[in-house]
Amino acid sequence: TTLVLIITAVLTALIGGLFYAYSCSVVLGLGKLSDTEYLKAMQSINREILNPVFFMSFMGTVVLLPLSTFLLRGQQPVFIFLLLATLAYLIGVFGVTVAGNVPMNDALDKFDISNSTAETIRQMRENFENRWNFLNNIRTVFSVISIIFVVCACVWNKEL
Repeated sequence: TTLVLIITAVLTALIGGLFYAYSCSVVLGLGKLSDTEYLKAMQSINREILNPVFFMSFMGTVVLLPLSTFLLRGQQPVFIFLLLATLAYLIGVFGVTVAGNVPMNDALDKFDISNSTAETIRQMRENFENRWNFLNNIRTVFSVISIIFVVCACVWNKEL
């Protein structure tokens, strides 16, 4: 259970770091691009993030947080910390991603930039950028909350 908890903490922190980096640097840099450059960059990023390393950490956290919670169900307050971390991650990170960011990414992926007018491109960016950034900020906050609870679980775990 100790190894599972450590791996869970690392994966949770890696995903939180990804969303944090987007929130405080990537989206700021992308925001300086022209509409066409912005949309092309986001299409490229959204395609490239679909890789085994990302899926291992993103989906690994989806699996390992509940598993850690189950494995440590008899230890208080470790169980409560892990339960809260799991709920924060599943609702505020995974849920927001699946219900919000992924459908937006899919719509952007289907958007044909090269055959669109400047006005259509501007509208697409306008409909995408602020909402996507808002949802990413939600994921960032909930990732940090998850990390805090997992760290608390590690600190209070008697086996570590």
